[in-house]
Amino acid sequence: MRLSKAFITLWTVATVATVSAFVLHLALRGRTVSLGYELGRARAEGARLREVKRVLQVESASYKTPERVEIVARTLLAMDPPPPSRVVSLSAVEPTREAAVTASAAGAHTP
Repeated sequence: MRLSKAFITLWTVATVATVSAFVLHLALRGRTVSLGYELGRARAEGARLREVKRVLQVESASYKTPERVEIVARTLLAMDPPPPSRVVSLSAVEPTREAAVTASAAGAHTP
């Protein structure tokens, strides 16, 4: 009788250990599947964001072209090219600016 009581105790412990291991396995398997879906969603979001970045870079580059600036100025801002009397040549402005800087620098060094 003593032997059968020990056997029943060991059998119960082994059964509880087996069931516990199986439940733990199911919980870990469920978590693995959940993380797999989460990883898939994160990868899809990363791909979407890379595509948005590419589109924005192309759009940004198009805004920097002189043709695009002219189109926006004419259509959205209703601007027209300036008349020739309002155009100032930069070559005519530069010597004047340099002369003013030179004159002010020379005046600053006099005691």
